[in-house]
Amino acid sequence: MGRGKILQRPYSPQQAQLLPANQPGAITQAATEARAGNLIVIPTDTLYGLACDAFNAEAVRAIYAAKQRPYSKPIPILLADHTDLPRVVRNVPPVAQIFINQYWPGPLTILLPKHPDLPEEISNNDSVAVRIPNNEVGRAIIRAAGGAMAVTSANLTGQEPADTAVDAKNKLAGWVTAVVDDGPSPHGAASTILDCTGGRLNILREGPISAQSLLGLAER
Repeated sequence: MGRGKILQRPYSPQQAQLLPANQPGAITQAATEARAGNLIVIPTDTLYGLACDAFNAEAVRAIYAAKQRPYSKPIPILLADHTDLPRVVRNVPPVAQIFINQYWPGPLTILLPKHPDLPEEISNNDSVAVRIPNNEVGRAIIRAAGGAMAVTSANLTGQEPADTAVDAKNKLAGWVTAVVDDGPSPHGAASTILDCTGGRLNILREGPISAQSLLGLAER
């Protein structure tokens, strides 16, 4: 994988703007930062997320550096709308479409075949983790930034995830240029992860959506 050079904190901690979600222009301002190749923090329906343009390889590498995250751990992609899905996946297996119809937008991340246009930094294999969050502010930012963002929890690897914007700003000082504050995160848990790339369903992480609910839907 083309990791490039080891990145250092590119900004002073004072450069991170805390933007109230209801402040006029906040969504546009955050999206502009992302389009410029910078890292930002956005609200989702689970936890606050460290985000960048999903198609900007250098920005994706900066996420790994900011989180001290090993390259062996892929970074999920959050979409604004269902129509953005063909940009990031090669195809959607019929079984995956069942879960998409039922749980998107919502706290279900689905592994799907990765589109070749995505930078290799997104994942070290042929799949990509994708979801649409049930958070209007987060989706509005993603939409304004181009429709698809690489997003992972706003914290250092191994630390507790940030559940407020201020906490995220403090954890990632020096790495982000904008933090959008939409109040405390509604969930204390990350999304459920479901692998739909193989011949059988594989629940990789149980979160707000239980394994029992997923298996029950699959058996209908």
